[in-house]
Amino acid sequence: MTAGAKPRQAELAEFLRAMRARLAPEDVGLPRHGTRRTPGLRRQEVAQLAAVSIDWYIRLEQGRAGTPGAAVLDGIAEALRLSATERGHLHILARQEQPLPQRSRPSDVSSSLRTLIAGMPLIPAYVIDFRFEILARNEAAAAVFGESFGSGRMRNLAVMMFESPEIRAMQLDWHRIARETTGNLRANLARHRDDVELRGLIDRLRGRDADFAAWWLDRAVEERAHGVKRIRHPEVGELTICYDYLAVVEGADLRLVTITPTDAATEQGIRTLVSRRAAYRAGDGVGMAAGAANRTFAA
Repeated sequence: MTAGAKPRQAELAEFLRAMRARLAPEDVGLPRHGTRRTPGLRRQEVAQLAAVSIDWYIRLEQGRAGTPGAAVLDGIAEALRLSATERGHLHILARQEQPLPQRSRPSDVSSSLRTLIAGMPLIPAYVIDFRFEILARNEAAAAVFGESFGSGRMRNLAVMMFESPEIRAMQLDWHRIARETTGNLRANLARHRDDVELRGLIDRLRGRDADFAAWWLDRAVEERAHGVKRIRHPEVGELTICYDYLAVVEGADLRLVTITPTDAATEQGIRTLVSRRAAYRAGDGVGMAAGAANRTFAA
């Protein structure tokens, strides 16, 4: 390690601790359990929000984690609610380079749409754009898909689908759903040919996943509108769900995605997960394992 690296790592550690100390659990949608000896978020809470392991985050704060990836740093920046200037400072300290501009979003999700999905307590729902970026999700979606669903590295459905081995294992119909996703991205590209971020996403997946690369070449086109699939949830077992993609802002190409059960067992499984999350957020679910709360799989 060079002499210049040591001061930077020390400054990175101090910066992360300072950013963590200024936030309360309720600022980031987490319940407050017990008495806290120090102000701010705990390391475990930051790791949960950023979808990284607690051991790795501790090493990062101690200057022992090596050079983090840019996407990981963006997940931490979002977890700590950093401003654009603070995000840039984080990248410089950790990677000695300015970050890429944050992805522009085609349209903000209206307050009325957020109110609508918040008012569906037993129906997991979320809003995505044509890049498969998750722009908003309700409490039921977090209960079923995990606290980090829609943030950090768990923000893009296509990336989760193709780059996470855990998600492949949980998606019992992975081959069909992944191929459908590929065709949907091709259809979206036809409507948004000048979108640099969408083209970058497709190039990334073609370079990293052999299945995506092969399916992209067959030029199949899909439009995700309605379907049924099976998922293996780590807490409640196999669920069979319907998914519906509903256009909500045509000009911006936004979709509201709703998840509904196909049978009584799945309905009970969703109710169980929603109830557990409600108890956890109310402060009664202290026995809920942090690992289970942080599991996420693509919808």
